[in-house]
Amino acid sequence: MEEVRVVIVGAGPSGLATSAYLNHLSIPNIVLEKEDCYASLWKKRAYDRLCLHLAKDFCSLPLMPHSSSTPTFMPRATFVEYLDQYVSKFDIKPRYRRSVEKAWLEEDGEKTWRVEARNIETGEMEVYAAEFLVVASGENSVGHVPEVAGLNTFAGEIVHSSKYKSGRAFEGKDVLVVGCGNSGMEIAFDLSNYGARPSIVIRNPLHVLNREMVYVGMVLMKYLPVHVVDTLLTGLSKLKFGDMSAYGICRPKLGPMQLKYAAGKTPVIDVGTISKIRCGQIKVVPQISNINGETIEFENGMRKKFDAIVFATGYKSSANNWLQDYELVLNERGMPRSEIPKHWKGEKKVYCVGLSRQGLAGVSADAKAVAQDISNNIS
Repeated sequence: MEEVRVVIVGAGPSGLATSAYLNHLSIPNIVLEKEDCYASLWKKRAYDRLCLHLAKDFCSLPLMPHSSSTPTFMPRATFVEYLDQYVSKFDIKPRYRRSVEKAWLEEDGEKTWRVEARNIETGEMEVYAAEFLVVASGENSVGHVPEVAGLNTFAGEIVHSSKYKSGRAFEGKDVLVVGCGNSGMEIAFDLSNYGARPSIVIRNPLHVLNREMVYVGMVLMKYLPVHVVDTLLTGLSKLKFGDMSAYGICRPKLGPMQLKYAAGKTPVIDVGTISKIRCGQIKVVPQISNINGETIEFENGMRKKFDAIVFATGYKSSANNWLQDYELVLNERGMPRSEIPKHWKGEKKVYCVGLSRQGLAGVSADAKAVAQDISNNIS
């Protein structure tokens, strides 16, 4: 058994930010990561054309803002370089290939957290004893594929967005993209650029903005009420994109910022997808009702054969699979049990970072809050 003040589970941006701030405060910590690198989502599971949709002002981690020479909207490679510099600057040394299988609270008078992690290289089980435990495995730890009737009969290729790299492999193919968030919309755009024939499932109303609108909205949120900002953004969206209902895209009743904070639903930031939908290069289809071999049937009765399905249906938290006492900090879905702004703090010295659905700015705020609270409560 190895004793340490803080154990952090996960070496994505959430774990890195927490470790960096703890190191800044000279608080010993260990970061456990099941992959063979930090930020594996960014390094291994992101599609080639990915570019951060928010301006760099809202995408830095604690204690290290982006340089003046950094592009306002960073490509994935630029952000990965930033993370490399961040890890080096704050001397973060994750322990890789450690799969955390169980963590629990031993109330033996000291209320010590026990963490069991399997060393994937050796197969040995390692045990850590910590005063504090930080869940930083994130909301994007496990790719989510919804249950669809007949999916097991589909004769074509099935890909989750975490495995999608580019549309090059799908040239000339009919591809159905399931999921109309930013990933789904951008993947449909990428497929079209490579000569595929994409269709995208859009089930619910959504807001469509561009990067500049989002940047303006984020800045104005510092000074104006949310309903004022939403009125402005909705007006700009109508001027830019017009009425899209004829193409199967309707706007929600709540404004984009209010919907983001109330339900965690991010507006779609258009990269050119809408114009391709308008000219018919990307088809909008309703919810799938059934799959039979290559043929997919939709709720409106339409049937069509597809060569591949890309599920851009997001991720889910896996923390409840290993955290036995998850109810101290998380709900049954593996998300914070407490509302913002105290969502990061659980009971009995367990915390969560990166589960606020507020992007990298939320990760940064969570990491600072957790590290400061640990510092204030060191026994």
